[in-house]
Amino acid sequence: MIDASPQDEDGYPLPRRLRQRLTFVALVLVALVVIAVTIIVLGERRTEAIRNQAELRLTLFAGNVMSELRRSSIVPQLLARDPLLSSALESRDYSQSSQRLIEYRDEIGVARLMLLDRDGRTVASSDRVDLGKDHRNMPYVVDALRADTTVFTSIFGESGRPLFVYSRKLTRAGELLGLITVEVDLFKYERSWDGISEAVIVKDSNDVVLLTTEPRWRGKTEAEALAQEPPKNALIRALRARTDVFDPENSVLDGQSVMRSEARIPFQGWRIISFSTYTPVRERVASVVAVQVMAFAILAAGLFYLTSRAAERRSLRLQRESAELRKLNLLLQREIAERQKAEKNLEVAEQTIAQSSKLAALGEMSAAVSHELNQPLAAMKTYLAGARLLVRRQRSEEAIVSFQRINDLIDRMAAITRQLKSYASKGDEATRRVDLRAAVDSSLAMMEPQFRQRAIGLTVSRPDTAVDVLGEQFRLEQVIVNLLRNAVDATRGQPDPQIDIILVAGDQVTLSVLDNGSGIADLEALFEPFYTTKAAGDGLGLGLAISSSIVAELGGRLTARNRPEGGAVFEMRLPRFGDDSIAAQ
Repeated sequence: MIDASPQDEDGYPLPRRLRQRLTFVALVLVALVVIAVTIIVLGERRTEAIRNQAELRLTLFAGNVMSELRRSSIVPQLLARDPLLSSALESRDYSQSSQRLIEYRDEIGVARLMLLDRDGRTVASSDRVDLGKDHRNMPYVVDALRADTTVFTSIFGESGRPLFVYSRKLTRAGELLGLITVEVDLFKYERSWDGISEAVIVKDSNDVVLLTTEPRWRGKTEAEALAQEPPKNALIRALRARTDVFDPENSVLDGQSVMRSEARIPFQGWRIISFSTYTPVRERVASVVAVQVMAFAILAAGLFYLTSRAAERRSLRLQRESAELRKLNLLLQREIAERQKAEKNLEVAEQTIAQSSKLAALGEMSAAVSHELNQPLAAMKTYLAGARLLVRRQRSEEAIVSFQRINDLIDRMAAITRQLKSYASKGDEATRRVDLRAAVDSSLAMMEPQFRQRAIGLTVSRPDTAVDVLGEQFRLEQVIVNLLRNAVDATRGQPDPQIDIILVAGDQVTLSVLDNGSGIADLEALFEPFYTTKAAGDGLGLGLAISSSIVAELGGRLTARNRPEGGAVFEMRLPRFGDDSIAAQ
């Protein structure tokens, strides 16, 4: 009988079992290293992306608040020139004044308009409950009487909410007739913040909170507000997360770490601040780590399966070899019985056959061992290549997420910001029919001080008839103001600065802004976020990006090119308002 039993109880050579164990140990170590690197790198990148989105969102919020303040600042000056209001103060006939202020309020979109006589008593108001009230001791009356221009005052009223008031005195021939006050509605932005997960505050130069997502913070300093017990609203989502492990130096509220971002509002030292939760960072890292753990588990299971299958195939081969050897032994025994005379020869032949069988079995075993060695080696090579590819993919995804709101930051951002919320933050007004000439006039009125200060020559060419487009006047004005500001900056240093505005109405409406500046150096990157040629601190490079986004949302296109004679041309093309637009509206 030939002994064909395996070398050990499991049927595997001992060196092979050791190599299998080392393979699994190496797999576990590599998995731990990859997961640790993923947690650190992905956590840092995701944190930076959320910080960029928060900063972009704050920039858009600050732009919205500043645009509303600027838009409302010119209202007292315009109303001071209204002959009907001046005549009413002279004749003391206010029968039509309140109705006129109501119409102005609805058209302009401010919170409240009041007409005060020279004694500070309300004689007309867009809110009739104010009639007859005495305001002579209010700061906005006292400051307006002392100044010859429009003054801005923010005070806290009886309800605990701040009032944002522009006031201006009305005079004729040097004689005081009365005052006009305009209350700005900034709380519409506060209401629009209810849907975000961050906590947002706007504070003045005295560190007093004016606008906030939490009403209990209003009127307190930032330190006093943060010392309060966290409210059960949007802040809970920002403050109840576990202490962050990626950026522990950020603000701590209620014992929890949150990300504090701050931006400047260029108005009387105002600041806007947000507190963001780290929950998206943890969720993103946890999801990626879960995928990695699953991938490593699948790989380990595959290696174990291949090893088991190889062992099973080897066992079957050994069984077949044993069966064949048993048959051969029987044949040899019969041969020995039949040829007793040649017993010695048969014994020699039997020994020879046994030795040959052993050599054949050893040859097959060697081939099988070589084959089985190649499998774990190939699997290890595949695993290492897959691990490197996974790390590369993770870095690529994080790179794409860092520079998008921001759209989308802020988008996410946001928008991924008014975007600019995509970049121009969307306002509350609905899309409607807008005469682009009125938007141009309003924008020129806002930019008039800069034109006058720089002694810039201005030429405006436009049709005599209405040039209607489908859009939002505020957002159109935002685009035009950005183009005009860009032209003003481009002509800086020119001895005879000149800006030309050409409005043409055809199949499309085209608004061109031409300047005689130094031109555009990089047309390809002009509309990318954060691209700017200005010095640090003079701009974020978001104006043209937001403007391009707004025009695209309105179905148009914003382009730029250099002029052969020097300078640049910006063209805004929009669909002309027509039957299709009316139907869509």
